Amino acid sequence: MDMELEKNFKEVVKKLTNQFGEDIDMEGVLFLIGIQELGKGPVKLSKNAKLDVMHIAICTLLSPYGYYEYEGMDKEGWPHWKVNAMLPPLKPGQQLQLMKQAIVDYFRNKELAN
Repeated sequence: MDMELEKNFKEVVKKLTNQFGEDIDMEGVLFLIGIQELGKGPVKLSKNAKLDVMHIAICTLLSPYGYYEYEGMDKEGWPHWKVNAMLPPLKPGQQLQLMKQAIVDYFRNKELAN
């Protein structure tokens, strides 16, 4: 396990927990990224729409790695991606590591942009 990645990921989760006032897990982080990328502000979402928001986060996070390519917004303002490359077969621990790295990179890039 990459200790530097774990430290950086825990820092991201701590910042989000402090900002939102409650403990945030991986799903919560993905949901927050998806809402941020959707850009609609506070909205009431159905269960299916919440899953779509999580999908937005995953596509956003994996785009820099070449797995997805942003195509644009639909008429309702929802972003869409196309699959560029299939993810290689990963064990669950490897999937988690990839997502943690992508989340750390996402927030690092957001901080640099501000």
